[in-house]
Amino acid sequence: MLLHINLAYLFKLWHSDKNVWTGFYFSATMHVKKYLLKCLHRLQKGPGYTYKELLVWYCDNTNTHGPKRIICEGPKKKAMWFLITLLFAALVCWQWSIFINTYLSWEVSVSLSVGFKAMDFPAVTICNASPFKYSEVKHLLKDLDELMEAVLERILAPESSHTNATRALNFTIWNHTPLVLIDERNPHHPVVLDLFADNHNDSARICHAPECKMAMRLCSLNRTKCTFQNFTSATQAVTEWYVLQATNIFAQVPPQELVQMGYPAEQLILSCLFGAEPCSYRNFTSIFYPHYGNCYIFNWGMTEKALPSANPGTEFGLKLILDIGQEDYVPFLVSTAGVRLLLHEQRSYPFIREEGIYAMSGTETSIGVLVDKLQRKGEPYSPCTMNGSDVPIQNFYSNYNTTYSIQACLHSCFQDHMIRNCSCGHYLYPLPPGEKYCNNWDFPDWAHCYSELQMSLAQRETCIGLCKESCNDTQYKMTISMADWPSEASEDWIFHVLSQERDQSTNITLSRKGVVKLNIYFQEFNYRTIEESAANNIVWLLSNLGGQFGFWMGGSVLCLIEFVEIVIDFVWITIIKLVAFVKSPRQRPAPARYAGPPPTVAELVEAHTNFGFQPDAASHSPSAGAYPDEQALPIPGTPPPNYDSLRLQPLDVIESDSEGDAI
Repeated sequence: MLLHINLAYLFKLWHSDKNVWTGFYFSATMHVKKYLLKCLHRLQKGPGYTYKELLVWYCDNTNTHGPKRIICEGPKKKAMWFLITLLFAALVCWQWSIFINTYLSWEVSVSLSVGFKAMDFPAVTICNASPFKYSEVKHLLKDLDELMEAVLERILAPESSHTNATRALNFTIWNHTPLVLIDERNPHHPVVLDLFADNHNDSARICHAPECKMAMRLCSLNRTKCTFQNFTSATQAVTEWYVLQATNIFAQVPPQELVQMGYPAEQLILSCLFGAEPCSYRNFTSIFYPHYGNCYIFNWGMTEKALPSANPGTEFGLKLILDIGQEDYVPFLVSTAGVRLLLHEQRSYPFIREEGIYAMSGTETSIGVLVDKLQRKGEPYSPCTMNGSDVPIQNFYSNYNTTYSIQACLHSCFQDHMIRNCSCGHYLYPLPPGEKYCNNWDFPDWAHCYSELQMSLAQRETCIGLCKESCNDTQYKMTISMADWPSEASEDWIFHVLSQERDQSTNITLSRKGVVKLNIYFQEFNYRTIEESAANNIVWLLSNLGGQFGFWMGGSVLCLIEFVEIVIDFVWITIIKLVAFVKSPRQRPAPARYAGPPPTVAELVEAHTNFGFQPDAASHSPSAGAYPDEQALPIPGTPPPNYDSLRLQPLDVIESDSEGDAI
């Protein structure tokens, strides 16, 4: 209320008499101007010392021991103390430079601590090794499979299968990226052999010598530039070639159709148990991972709270029985049978291809989990990021609403380079809006561009330099053990029950080579925290700087302030001298009013009253011949009067003087 009244009063005063405020403003302006003028005059005046006087004053008054001895001692000791002080000052500067460089290197020390508490169960992602069911994608891969079979026949039986293998084949795929043999029996003139030649000349025959290697030929759009990706084994060559061609085919299929071609959750997940609570495929979140098709995540924490683990041990973990349907695998696309799984944090994207592990079919795989929590210091000590907002790479995985990870950054960076260099994106990574996946029809030379980009060291270094680790990360260390499951004694009844539950059939529809059992649990509730801290903080730096300065020079912080003060004065004097030197040519000296010494006052008065007066030059300067052997005598001055009567003396002294006079 009081503030309101004061404001109202001031407002009223403002409107009543504006001259008061104008005068106050003028007075304040004048005071400020006066103060600034005083400061300017003080700066122009300077410290009032010369360099020598300032240096002598510093050496005589500083608290540092060495400079004082330079002033107080004799000439020899002055030189000795000057050298000693200079040497120790150089040692102090050298030690300071070492400590400052060590501090600015931003080194970290790592501490390991062990904690114990109940923890949230990790997110578990499971995928089938085969991304699609062959029965669903067979029509898409028909021409590719026939071409693959012809390639295998050509490799295994080149002479007998040459005519039959080249008849009803679609060579459109082959012409984009063919497989060739490179005959290096003559190292100076290697020969490239085509697997499907149009004649039976020598160049069309398959070479089985050790010097003949299979390669994949990748050419640019106009075939002006071709590269060969070499392989040491024909198995590797045909597998990589088939995967590349299948990628081209699947990139042209809409994502919704690809999901329908994969393994559904109800077929993959036969049984689920978490602790003592039953679960099912409905407790899993589905995502489409291009390399493995449909993947399913348990306890992802996107829409529900993360599930805690009651206790360590197998009985409190996650137990799964899975059917991988190995009989419906794509024969040439996948050569591994099993389940790919990954343990990761909640709300993080599962990069299962890079970080996952396989669980073999026909076995029970037990996975004991230990937790490591990593806490990095952050800039400038560690190049890490909290949420990826300071990383100059667009995160193409942001549509999944997941947390930042370095794998997401690296994949997004590669896809960005792919789009900029090849004008299309790779099928295995997400696309930004408005872009298309690479395929042979729209981008005929994409395979050549992709191969060069994949082998580019500069591209990898660029992405690694731009991407950062996450400052806070959780890693799950796994201890894996396996055993045959089910045993021969229990195989019959277990498969009967599982077949009845899934297919409502009294016949056995499952086999040992198609089932996988998983047990995932915490080994213990102990978790390790690996934390970074600054190895050299500001306290360490100041302590070492002060210790070195005190040991070599006997100084302290006040001595440094004294030194800074004298440096400022030196700079001040130098600036004033420079300004005076710059202005000196501009200032011309005034002409002298008198040719000789200036006249005295008496002469000026006489000249003023007597116009014919001429001063006597000899009266001002005595002749040199008058005093040939002596220096010029000073002008005598009048001594002061010496009157004893004006001094006060004691009475006894006066009386004694009078008595003496009487005698």
